Amino acid sequence: MTVMNNRKAAIIGCGFVGSASAFALMESGLFSEMVLIDSNRDKAEGEALDISHGLPFIKPMKIYAGEYADLADAEIVIVTAGASQKPGETRLDLVKKNVGIFRNVIPQIADHNKDCIMLIVANPVDILTYAAVKFSGFPDNRVFGSGTVLDTARLKYLIGEHLQVDSRSVHTYIIGEHGDSEFPAWSSTNVSGVPLTYFCEMRGHHEHEKAMQELAESVKNSAYKIIEKKGATYYGIAISVRRICEAIIRDEKSILPVSSIQHGEHGISDVALSMPMIVGKNGIECPVPLQLSFGETQKLTNSAETLKSVIADVF
Repeated sequence: MTVMNNRKAAIIGCGFVGSASAFALMESGLFSEMVLIDSNRDKAEGEALDISHGLPFIKPMKIYAGEYADLADAEIVIVTAGASQKPGETRLDLVKKNVGIFRNVIPQIADHNKDCIMLIVANPVDILTYAAVKFSGFPDNRVFGSGTVLDTARLKYLIGEHLQVDSRSVHTYIIGEHGDSEFPAWSSTNVSGVPLTYFCEMRGHHEHEKAMQELAESVKNSAYKIIEKKGATYYGIAISVRRICEAIIRDEKSILPVSSIQHGEHGISDVALSMPMIVGKNGIECPVPLQLSFGETQKLTNSAETLKSVIADVF
């Protein structure tokens, strides 16, 4: 039996997202060992060397390019491998290409490490999280996606800018698909316990419905806007990966909107999407009951149906 090393992480895929995530994790001090795996071995070796050269300014750590056999004792395996999203392409357009990649990658992870936590970051993350659970045979509390962790951070940032308050004082979630059918859970949004509409009025904002709609659209279109301007998004998701890893390694019991298989909450089952979950050393511990309005419940159902229609086409 392999003894797990809770100070070791592995990243599968060394594109923009994988490399940025490796850099963010190097800076975090969470791990003492990190292996990078890519179909292009030279790319993995180059990224490992480049990131390693910053270690004299951080903390001692072993960073290297490796093979799937090097996953054997990794506590967390982060999967970013997949085709990238092109300008004008939705996340769901990627699905067939990336499910094909996962049919090859996920069984190789499971063959070498049956006890890790698998964090899925590649897009479309909800479909690929569902695929990873099916292809790995792992219990689904140990296979989950980055989901709407970044989307939620984007919303907090925009609300903070709108109200001129620290975004860390904003409490809200983007839920559902990480994609075009996602939406904010406005009914539970607050700023340090103060309902959002009251706080808006306190700061001189009164056209609530219009402002909320504009903020939600800005979040939904953020990735498209960044891709149009610079070709890819990677810094925001890299910090999101770091945040999720912190919750796991430190057993923080943090509440994060990760993508996971649903088991009847809000009448939704057998599909992966994002809802608030308690995340700790064993992965997902349990869902957090989120009070939704009737309209929000309908949006969540529609988001689930959107994803299920894609699953039906692929599996």
